[in-house]
Amino acid sequence: MSMKSDKDLQHDVMEDLRWDPSIDASKIGVATSDGVVTLTGAVPSYFQKQAAERISKRVVGVRAVANDIEVQLPSAVEKSDAGIAITALNALTWSSSVPDETIKVSVSKGWVTLEGKVEWNYQREAAEKAVEELIGVKGVTNRICVSPHIKSREVKHEIKAALHRYAELESRNIEVEATDSTVTLRGSVRSWAERKEAENAAWMAPGVTQVKNEIVVSV
Repeated sequence: MSMKSDKDLQHDVMEDLRWDPSIDASKIGVATSDGVVTLTGAVPSYFQKQAAERISKRVVGVRAVANDIEVQLPSAVEKSDAGIAITALNALTWSSSVPDETIKVSVSKGWVTLEGKVEWNYQREAAEKAVEELIGVKGVTNRICVSPHIKSREVKHEIKAALHRYAELESRNIEVEATDSTVTLRGSVRSWAERKEAENAAWMAPGVTQVKNEIVVSV
């Protein structure tokens, strides 16, 4: 597969941003260089900033994304840090995937910081998702640590087996290395989405507290 030109890649990313109804792409700028996409401009919520990055990464030919989009909240939705903190705590309590009793929330100038410990990475991600869509949030720093009670000596085998089950993934080009609770992925895939899919599979293994994704996107 031949590599897209910067102009073609820029066009495809801009079109996908415009196509997706979850964001307002009218004030988002896109620049490309050798498969690296830089997003600039402004959006009215942190959720839209994160969504713009996710949308860009799924475009074929994108190797990396630098997200320089600013969150500019409409004056009508500006909230106090205390108000955001209370809403965030409620959101964590309402989420069935989050052990809210182990998570602490702090807010400074609209930026939410999450701290604490959970047993699984999906709980860590669920906590972030629970607060990133809240009104008034300008950003989220996720400092929650994964501290599992399960230790598996067969992490590498389990991850390789999971990769083989994924029909859309060329698993034979992926190497898995497991040291204690840290997993390192190496090799090459055809798209950023496949790279992320491989990383997700590694995070699902019991006992994993860190995933180093060194897979390259080869287009």
